[in-house]
Amino acid sequence: MSIAPTVGVFALQGDVREHARALEEAGARAVAVRRPGELEKVDGLVIPGGESTTMWKLAEIFELLEPLRQRIKGGMPAYGSCAGMIMLADRIEGGIEGQQTVGGIDMVVRRNAFGRQVDSFEADLDFAGRGEIRAVFIRAPWVESVGSDVEVLARAEAGDRIVAVRQGPLLATSFHPELTGDVGVHSYFVDMVREL
Repeated sequence: MSIAPTVGVFALQGDVREHARALEEAGARAVAVRRPGELEKVDGLVIPGGESTTMWKLAEIFELLEPLRQRIKGGMPAYGSCAGMIMLADRIEGGIEGQQTVGGIDMVVRRNAFGRQVDSFEADLDFAGRGEIRAVFIRAPWVESVGSDVEVLARAEAGDRIVAVRQGPLLATSFHPELTGDVGVHSYFVDMVREL
């Protein structure tokens, strides 16, 4: 795909503008996705940070949850940051009763694992394939465990915590690369979209 791929940003909640700006800088055409018809027209999708329980409930209200699951099962590339990572997890720890995800990545993610808002922090991480990147963690999850088909791309806290993973066309990070001005992670994802 030599022309700029069209990448949607799940726009019902979260830091939509920042992701759209980073995607544009990384060579994609970014569009907001709020309805199933808009989802059908994109080559890939970013699920931003925000609040995972609110995202799940809004996705149900706007009749996006099942279409999201079907597009992801069908191989659409998707990238989830922070709450978006939780949305792409097959299993979650620390969720509210009945909380659902879109799923797709064979991993267990713990909500708010790094602590509350006051525990937010920044760190430099070695991101596989991209070198060192700056990462912003805000009420961030971490990955408790991954299946055999999941590639670990980055770790934090002296390598103890998995904070970035990839499984096929799906990418997820605990952190918010859209807040740093470094579009390395978004470029990695746009390249994934172009490959498929």
